[in-house]
Amino acid sequence: MSKVTFEQLLDAGVHFGHLRRKWNPKMAPYIFAEKNGIHIIDLQKTEAKLDEACAAIKQIAKSGRKILFVATKKQARAIVAEQVQRVSMPYVTERWPGGMLTNFATIRKAVKKMANIERLMNDKQFEAISKRERLQIRREKEKLEKNLGSIADLSRLPSAIFVVDINKEHIAVAEARRLNIPVFAMVDTNVNPDLVDFIIPANDDASKSISIIVEQMVNAIEEGLTERKLDKDQQKDEEEVAEGEERLAVEGMDEEENEGGSEKKRKRTSNAEGSEGQRERRPRKSTPVGGAKKVSKK
Repeated sequence: MSKVTFEQLLDAGVHFGHLRRKWNPKMAPYIFAEKNGIHIIDLQKTEAKLDEACAAIKQIAKSGRKILFVATKKQARAIVAEQVQRVSMPYVTERWPGGMLTNFATIRKAVKKMANIERLMNDKQFEAISKRERLQIRREKEKLEKNLGSIADLSRLPSAIFVVDINKEHIAVAEARRLNIPVFAMVDTNVNPDLVDFIIPANDDASKSISIIVEQMVNAIEEGLTERKLDKDQQKDEEEVAEGEERLAVEGMDEEENEGGSEKKRKRTSNAEGSEGQRERRPRKSTPVGGAKKVSKK
């Protein structure tokens, strides 16, 4: 994965913060200076924190777990949707459905309802329904698709969430913190960094800044998924080699047993032939016709 450079962050405007009167004092360690009443973010710390977040999110993706991207800001919707679709991760770019994490079972019911409506629309009997009912079903499906279509493949709670603006997505952050789900987020100078596990100090308003940060995170996920696939292929090859060696060993043992059995059979045959030959060569004892009389002493 190619790391983002200091110049690229500077060109994207990642260093621009908010007005001084809007700042959060807890962001002081990540502020480099103030210019014309606007805080400037320290890009060296941004670069270090971005590398740390990419390494962590890569390990999560490598383990086969899901990361949920949350970005309902107007300037971030299209960017996040386009980038995240590359790695097939769930994302929320419309209104955040309250209780999506803390009341996940209910959200799953809504997703199943959407799937049932889609099945109904593909059925031949759908045309037999009245026009008004068909229109109502289509509208309901469009509404569910708009809000939940991007999380249809999310069968269980995500292992982490990535948030563009934690002030706007404060409900999502609160739900994740309640469930101890790690939070990755772009933090500007007007937010509280203590609410985030992996912070990335950056401008969360400019589309170029959002694009470069999200792209780096998605690249890290993609690299983790690639490594996972390679590890699986390697493990499969090793298992096949082990099975082949085990099969050869079993075949060798069978051959040795067959050879030992035939050798024992040959020995028994030769021993039997030898004993028959000895019986044939052994001289017969001749007994006298009248029998020998014993002389008794008087």
